Amino acid sequence: MSGNARSVPSSIFGIRRPRGGGSSTSLCQASMVETDVTAANLEILSGRGREAVAKLIENDDGSQAHVYSGWPEAGIDDEGKIRLADQLADLDASYPGGLAAYISKAKILLKESADGANPFSEFEALVPEGECLSYDNEGTMDFDEAERLGKAVMGDSVFVLVAGGLGERLGYSGIKLSLETNLSTNDNFLETYVKYIQAMQSLARKESGNEDLTIPLVIMTSGDTDPLTRKLLQDNNNYGMKDGQIVIVTQDKVAALKDGSAGLALDDEDRWTVQTKPHGHGDVHHLLVREGLIDDWEAKGKKYVVFLQDTNALVINSVIPTLGVSVKKGFHMNSICIPRLAGEAAGAITRLEHKSDPEKSLVINVEYNQLDPLLSTQGDCKGDVADETGYSPFPGNANNLIIEMGAYAKTLRGEDQGVVVEFVNPKYKDDTRTDFKKPTRLECMMQDIPKLFQKEMGADANIGFTTFDRWFTFSPAKNALEAGVAAVAQGSTAPGTMSSAESDKYIQNQRKLKYAGFEVETSDELVSVGGIPVTAGPRVFLASSFAITREEILSKVKGGRISTRSSMVLEGNGIVINDLDLDGALVVKACDGAEVSLDGLKVENKGWTLEEVPEGGDVPETVSIRGYTMAKQETAEYIINEPGKYTIGADGECKKID
Repeated sequence: MSGNARSVPSSIFGIRRPRGGGSSTSLCQASMVETDVTAANLEILSGRGREAVAKLIENDDGSQAHVYSGWPEAGIDDEGKIRLADQLADLDASYPGGLAAYISKAKILLKESADGANPFSEFEALVPEGECLSYDNEGTMDFDEAERLGKAVMGDSVFVLVAGGLGERLGYSGIKLSLETNLSTNDNFLETYVKYIQAMQSLARKESGNEDLTIPLVIMTSGDTDPLTRKLLQDNNNYGMKDGQIVIVTQDKVAALKDGSAGLALDDEDRWTVQTKPHGHGDVHHLLVREGLIDDWEAKGKKYVVFLQDTNALVINSVIPTLGVSVKKGFHMNSICIPRLAGEAAGAITRLEHKSDPEKSLVINVEYNQLDPLLSTQGDCKGDVADETGYSPFPGNANNLIIEMGAYAKTLRGEDQGVVVEFVNPKYKDDTRTDFKKPTRLECMMQDIPKLFQKEMGADANIGFTTFDRWFTFSPAKNALEAGVAAVAQGSTAPGTMSSAESDKYIQNQRKLKYAGFEVETSDELVSVGGIPVTAGPRVFLASSFAITREEILSKVKGGRISTRSSMVLEGNGIVINDLDLDGALVVKACDGAEVSLDGLKVENKGWTLEEVPEGGDVPETVSIRGYTMAKQETAEYIINEPGKYTIGADGECKKID
């Protein structure tokens, strides 16, 4: 990241990044530096390292003296000195405005944090404009209309997957994208998203008649996840996506800060290394413009950018109807939301109305611990309370976004170049609010892009939300099994484990079948498996290749029944259920061009069961994070690999009929 230095006033939301790269070390600077670092020590450094040390000293008020003071004489720890100086050069080059700008902003933000500054003192919180959609009930906008409008523009969309995290919080050492979303098909999260995009691309080609239409995917990785993500794609041949369809961009880390003076935090075990931390997924906006992707997409006529998080497989249900809402409402940015309980520890999409300057008003995510104090100072002063629906009137932020390309490109080409406003969140040791329990850093969030929309477009920025039922769009896997079990013991109904996310996937498909008139034998009562409440069944997996719209489901599911203990997997665009009686396990997979009709098929077998892992059992972490395995005892399986028309009748035979 580079640019030209500039000074920018602070805003109520933080300090905007100065641009800049830095200049060559002058003789005067060199003289100043030599008073802190000897000429002999400077001589051993690389040219860029020498310049980085000089710039650090030149801009220092004493808070960085621990970094460059007290170096042993040349010949001692020279390798460490070179490494430190080169790292300072890397940190300087990777941040817009350089390391000096980073430290300068950190000082201001840390002071505001220590002083307890209220960023919302000039604002009033209002419920923003948006729509509430329901798959199987009434909403504020007709679901069919939203889906129809979304289908019309889905081929003009691009996807961005934010995937900078490892699975440590889940009890998994690999990348989260490689985790299996379910044990019926063993598809992982990355595979799930890729297959959905492919299904959307296929439908868009059919609707438009353009067989060359391509929907791109960008994956933002971090230094931790980049090699493993690339290997996952390479090992699986990009899950069928063509060369160049997937682009990977990698975010940089920033320097960690040790105290309220923004002193750089050196490694506890190595004084020649500055600790670094992730900057946050807000980097994605700058990376898209920096890497030329925005220019490329605009040139190809793309109209919408869809941003997804890495471990919420249900969100793909809501993409097309949310696109439709964006079209109808003319939203420049549309947040996919869920109903939010009052006081729930989740951010809320809020309209912040400025008390004196309408141009400063904006619609943005406000964290729950900021929303209640804000609401407590206005209106009836009751704070974050429920309305007549039993939920907060402020929709819960699921942190998946759809942004209109024209407004987005204009905003990213503004002076900030997509660098969103940052914040700090230090954990203080005591009430003096100067020293930290552990190093902090400047952070930025993807969902804070409205601040740049407001800056570049003012009151013309049209930002809203689309709310869906939780069962339809939101069940992230984010917690380890042990944490989920503890949450359940405390009354939580959303433990956020791999097992609860898998169960919710099955429940979502049960409801889709029911809506289509299919008889689904199930119970509203969940059963405990591995300490987590999950559906008793049936375990239904409707692949993206089978259907991605409600219209498709209704056209392909005509009638039949499925028992509670059953499991069913349907993969293939040409599968139609005319009549099915399932009591056991059934898998039907059909290639492109294969039309398969289930006509009176009756299946009864031992099926599949979940088996809990014994306490203390020696199992792989991919198993331990769920607490169970799936025993596939007996299955009726039909794999059709040749195009044509087929029927599977009551006798269970698959017959080609053309």
